[in-house]
Amino acid sequence: MPPLIQFERIDKSFFGVHALRDVSFEVAAGEIHALVGANGAGKSTLMKVLVGVHAPDAGRLLLDGAPIRPSGPEEARKLGIDIVFQEIELPPNMTIAECVFLAREPRRFGLVDFNRMHRETAALLDRLGVSLPPTAVIANLSVAEKQLVQIARALSGETRLLIMDEPTSALTDHEIERLFTILERLREEGTAILYVSHKLDEIFRLANRVTVLRDGQRVGTKARDDLTPDELVRMMLGGKAEAETETEAGRPAATDRPAVLEVEGLTRAGAFREVSFTLHEGEVLGMFGIVGAGRTEVARALFGLDPYDAGVIRLRGKEVRFRHPSQAIAAGLGLVPEDRKLQGLLLEDSLEHNVSLPSLRRLTRAGLISHRREHQLASQAVADLGIVTASIRMEARHLSGGNQQKVVLARWLATNPRILILDEPTKGIDVGAKREVHALVRRLASEGIATLLISSELDEVMALADRVLVMREGMLVATLDAATTSREEVLRHAVS
Repeated sequence: MPPLIQFERIDKSFFGVHALRDVSFEVAAGEIHALVGANGAGKSTLMKVLVGVHAPDAGRLLLDGAPIRPSGPEEARKLGIDIVFQEIELPPNMTIAECVFLAREPRRFGLVDFNRMHRETAALLDRLGVSLPPTAVIANLSVAEKQLVQIARALSGETRLLIMDEPTSALTDHEIERLFTILERLREEGTAILYVSHKLDEIFRLANRVTVLRDGQRVGTKARDDLTPDELVRMMLGGKAEAETETEAGRPAATDRPAVLEVEGLTRAGAFREVSFTLHEGEVLGMFGIVGAGRTEVARALFGLDPYDAGVIRLRGKEVRFRHPSQAIAAGLGLVPEDRKLQGLLLEDSLEHNVSLPSLRRLTRAGLISHRREHQLASQAVADLGIVTASIRMEARHLSGGNQQKVVLARWLATNPRILILDEPTKGIDVGAKREVHALVRRLASEGIATLLISSELDEVMALADRVLVMREGMLVATLDAATTSREEVLRHAVS
């Protein structure tokens, strides 16, 4: 089959870090082409290059052999390229027809032609085998139905290449089968589908060919029938040497130390269910899973940010139920959130104020904050964590990503926590800063601090954790000893 779209030596860097390096492959009309790779492999960046969200630093895209350079998703749609993102973003108060033709409504005598819009939407829904009226309101639809509306919107523009980004993460088995039937029908009609997924069973069910990315580079492209699941996992992970870990001589196994946190049957409807584990003093307990597995949601429930529907949390044997983060902080917990800019920092405020924020009660006397003590706290944090800054009064937005992350860590270390929850602690920071964070995690463990380490980077989890919890689709599916478990086994639990 002749190629419809070609990626030709695509390069993309962010702040000097290569997200994509020399990526080349092609997608043919009338095929489902799977794009796979571990978290951080570059899949999302490549998709954003394809639809014009990011411009490549080098290389080019070709459509039917002719170079293209879309300036954004709308221009990509005009070229016949559309994407259905994992996160569904449809205006809840609009009808299906209004969403399908949003910003390109058919007109008659200068006015929106609702009859034509409803007629064409009904034809699109019929093509997809969807029995919904065009006038149905988005807010009243299920997740699966909203996703089908997104596909209908894409197809309304005569899409030739449809990108599906983790499309089954929130669907039931029945809804997944229905989606697969639709995608197979589109393939038969000649539509090219670029299918991004971590789920191996879906890839071997649907794909004609598979392209594997690892660390921003293409590892290979193979026909599905020439691959086995084990071989695909090896391509995703590569032959990386085991990362070095520092262990103390004679240090007792994690499970031989006192339990500081016990979780039994923790459940939050739509997010996670029946999650049970124990965290011990001085243990680094890794939590791994693909996007949408429920890891962050568990962390938020533990810290009192979100309520949970069922289950029990115990601290040192005593049952607790935090209804606000302040209660968790008072009990000795700290949380480094997944997104430091949106959830972890006051970007327009100083480094000093960012560090002191959760410790203000301790720094206050007679209702007034002691600026001398606040200054001492921030200065000590800069020295202890090696934060590079011209002044502790510098606004956080002016710091590098690695130093911003150190500020978030410093904030929680200043509260003297006994349990630290780290959600993606090295996301978006350079190699040097990552090594410093890893060394800090090991030091904290040696001091007896218990750490729940949530990370999308399997190498990071395997290098730092004593044990590994594997989450999949909101459930804890395995608890593994990191010292005796292979990366392949962890990944297999996460995606199978």
